[in-house]
Amino acid sequence: MARSLLAPLAGTAPSLHSSLFSNFPLYSHSFPSRTLSSAVHKPSNCYTHYSLTSLHRRLSPVSALDSDVPHPLHQGSADVKDSKRFKQWDSWTAKFSGASNIPFLLLQMPQIILNAQNLMAGNKTALLAVPWLGMFTGLLGNLSLLSYFVKKKETEVIVVQTLGVVSIYIVITQLAMAEAMPLPHFVATSVVVATGLVLNFFNYLGKLNAGIWRVWEDFITVTGLSALPQVMWSTFVPYIPSTILPGAMAFVVAVAAVIMARTGKLSEKGVKFVGGISGWTATLLFMWMPVSQMWTNFLNPDNIKGLSAFSMLLAMIGNGLMVPRALFIRDFMWFTGSSWAALFYGYGNILCMFCFNSISREFFLAATVVLVSWIGMALWRDTVVYGYNSPLTSLKELAFGST
Repeated sequence: MARSLLAPLAGTAPSLHSSLFSNFPLYSHSFPSRTLSSAVHKPSNCYTHYSLTSLHRRLSPVSALDSDVPHPLHQGSADVKDSKRFKQWDSWTAKFSGASNIPFLLLQMPQIILNAQNLMAGNKTALLAVPWLGMFTGLLGNLSLLSYFVKKKETEVIVVQTLGVVSIYIVITQLAMAEAMPLPHFVATSVVVATGLVLNFFNYLGKLNAGIWRVWEDFITVTGLSALPQVMWSTFVPYIPSTILPGAMAFVVAVAAVIMARTGKLSEKGVKFVGGISGWTATLLFMWMPVSQMWTNFLNPDNIKGLSAFSMLLAMIGNGLMVPRALFIRDFMWFTGSSWAALFYGYGNILCMFCFNSISREFFLAATVVLVSWIGMALWRDTVVYGYNSPLTSLKELAFGST
């Protein structure tokens, strides 16, 4: 889910942005986003052991709950999926996902450069405006999504999420240098980041022990599920009492669920549900950030003047570029996080800025036309390549799987 969603989480205005999908918004071995010919004609390629059936398996519509599980190609669709336009759209959607790195990088660099300038000038207090807890939560979200896309072998989005992790860690390092983040917390965060990147790298290459990977998945499941209710609760403080009770209760539930899943106390469907928790909690964390931002805008309209219209446009474009791919491979979680971020974080804040006269009518209309046209094009093209009569069929498959 998309790096454009990293923001302070306790009802403050965003200082930085991170990927969801980059959301959001989180797990199967599948053929990477490459053309069929490259896989056939490059014997040295590490993915040549995937067959044509593997390609079909990745692209077959599945239910939302099973988005991380490979499913066989549904009957009657082989001709469609072997067609030239289908393979072309497969290639184009992968390129769109890869291109999302450009707006996300443009979004990140100004904050990193500003922090570096303040550090070199000895102005450490300026970095206190960036809450380290919000950065850490976004970092966990990116690591969860990275693990999700590594299992799906979506190479372009793996790059997006990896850059998200690295860029957030750079900011966290700057905060630690400015003593805006406690040193023990920074050390622990560094261990988590290094471990996560190494494990995901080896799992992507197929060289990681399955038991070690399960331990990592259990870790991100517990931390993600614990963080989500706490972040949601903290958004409305001080209008509600400040407490760690939501996070503590969620932690107990998450640990119990993981233990039951690993000891065979749950049904197959229950184990599958627990396996998908980390991805969905990361996506929901990123999806909650625009809600937090809207709440802040509502309480403090003057804060809108501090938002950058260009940054919001980049957030909308970056997340929007991933929507066609998520729809094409029928990844309900990815589609939900990316479309939510594009609509409610990027475009939603542009709408707020227009309502409060912070941007021109021309800028708002241009953003509206771009977003509507892009989403409409993605739905139309998906309908064509799958040979359907209505985009509603594609959306139905996305949410409920094929019949």
